Amino acid sequence: MSTPLVIVAVDGSDHSLRALEWARLAALRHDASLMVAHVLSDESQLYAGRRAALHDPNQPEAYSDPVGDRVRALLQAAPELPQEVRYEALEGSVPEALRVVGAEGEPLMLVMGSRGRGGFATLLLGSSSRAVATTATCPVVVVPHAERDAHAAATEPSAGRVVVGLHAAETPESVLDFAFTEAAARGTTVQVVSAYAIPPAPTLVIDSPFAVIPPESLLDDGNAVPAEREMLRSQSARLAPLRARYPGVPVEQAATPGDAAGRLVDASRSAALVVVGRHHPRRRSLLMGSVAHAVLQHAHGPVAVVPALPEDVPVGGS
Repeated sequence: MSTPLVIVAVDGSDHSLRALEWARLAALRHDASLMVAHVLSDESQLYAGRRAALHDPNQPEAYSDPVGDRVRALLQAAPELPQEVRYEALEGSVPEALRVVGAEGEPLMLVMGSRGRGGFATLLLGSSSRAVATTATCPVVVVPHAERDAHAAATEPSAGRVVVGLHAAETPESVLDFAFTEAAARGTTVQVVSAYAIPPAPTLVIDSPFAVIPPESLLDDGNAVPAEREMLRSQSARLAPLRARYPGVPVEQAATPGDAAGRLVDASRSAALVVVGRHHPRRRSLLMGSVAHAVLQHAHGPVAVVPALPEDVPVGGS
């Protein structure tokens, strides 16, 4: 069996260096190798192309790579490194170069910062991060910049958990597998969040906090509204194979009225990781789903966007 691989994209910005540290720890948790990839600057790419075109042996083969030098120095100072660390200098546009490297060898994940050096400082999500999360064939973990940290209390319902958004009829199995694998590596709980339609009622409180329900409580929960009970039962049916495959991973279920994206963003304030599917597996669109897009835009913590695998149809889906 080949060694699993975690890829991290860096450009020397503080955002990407946060992603580098996140990826280092992820590789250690999964006993994986770490590939540090960065796209060369336009100047370096022009130099390499000119040297190759002119075949001039008098020109030095090496070119300045301050990003690579800085990353190597940071990793050398780290307290612990994955079993293998390698560096890849890529050419081309950032989204396309990362999409190509992410398609090679079926990596566990590609990790990147929410923004790079370019763009507007007020943006929560940069164009390169959005493009890679939308097109990559492997899971993409986007680590937000430091200003987005919520410093949430450890007593919050999602604290330290891997939180996954589940549409019982549509979410691909690959999304749930990723969430359970990550929770197993962390030794933590998977918290499954689903939304149900809000029934019309004059006294309905829309912004009430969701309740986290352990599986053994589902049969006796007479206080839940019918839509909530049905959603929790649908969750249980989808999760049964995952519980069998990951018997050591605790599971919590939560059903919330209305807005799934808003609840996942709230959960991101204290969760170890929020996991969302990119879009429905039968829709061959390169557009990202509305929930994944909203969570990426507003999350306070790391978000994993997981694409559907080929022929990845939800169990029990129509």
